[in-house]
Amino acid sequence: MKLRQLLPWFGLLPGLAFAQFDPGQAWINAGLYSYHFDRHQGLEDSNPGIGIEWPLDSTYSLTAGVFRNSDRQRSHYVGLYVMPFEFHGVKLGAAVGAFDGYPKAFNGGWFPALIPTAAIEGKHWGLNIAFVPTIKNRLYGALSFQLKYRFSAGE
Repeated sequence: MKLRQLLPWFGLLPGLAFAQFDPGQAWINAGLYSYHFDRHQGLEDSNPGIGIEWPLDSTYSLTAGVFRNSDRQRSHYVGLYVMPFEFHGVKLGAAVGAFDGYPKAFNGGWFPALIPTAAIEGKHWGLNIAFVPTIKNRLYGALSFQLKYRFSAGE
């Protein structure tokens, strides 16, 4: 799937976000750390990059970014965090979107993803924790951690 095929799906969301966007509420991240379940594949655990998470409300956030993936290739992502549940201050839900850059998955092209996610958010610092499932011969499973920061004090 090519990026231009994904754009119609995400085309309406930025219009909604601009209506309510406070730049100080956006989260910035510097990539991921991934603990891979199969420790014998020689995968890269440190996945530096840059990304943004743009809250629409307390449940939905747009997200996009670029990072060096576990196969040591450049990956891009676009998506939507859907976090409808909260348990003792931890938001629970999923990231719904698309990734590229994984050579064994769709020849490095774009593919859809549904990734169970938890988020712990303070005023300035937050942590997303994602469970990346193993897809045999395409993608290695991991528990991924994404540290995030925002400049405003939040709500």
